Amino acid sequence: MSVDKVDDQIKDVIHELYSIQAATHGYVGPQTQQELVHLVTRLTGSLATLSNEASTLPTLITPEIIEYVDEGRNPDIYNREFIEAVQKSNQYMKGKSEAFAGFRDALAEEIVKAWPEMRGDVDKVLQDRGANAAPKTNGASS
Repeated sequence: MSVDKVDDQIKDVIHELYSIQAATHGYVGPQTQQELVHLVTRLTGSLATLSNEASTLPTLITPEIIEYVDEGRNPDIYNREFIEAVQKSNQYMKGKSEAFAGFRDALAEEIVKAWPEMRGDVDKVLQDRGANAAPKTNGASS
């Protein structure tokens, strides 16, 4: 179904509500009561149609946000909390990445110290992994 159909259904529901309001405001007795029953029945049908058509539309809102709003909470707070959680996770992962890079460099340095003939292979591995410098030996870089 299309957004236009859902939009039309929303307009129908608004029209039905307006009609109910007008009939309630001008209530004159049993004949108005029959009209109200008819209008409420039409409103129920319009709401059912709206619900069916709207459920077929793709939603870009996560179920978590919908649940958050259903609980009466502010979705902006959800977004802020989500962003803070992502930033915290990114900082943690950056720390892990930097720790592994430090371990990689220390391991490369120790390998070159233990087996100097492997310097070319170690340099190639470091270059392939995006390391910034060749391993140091005796406090100096080569």
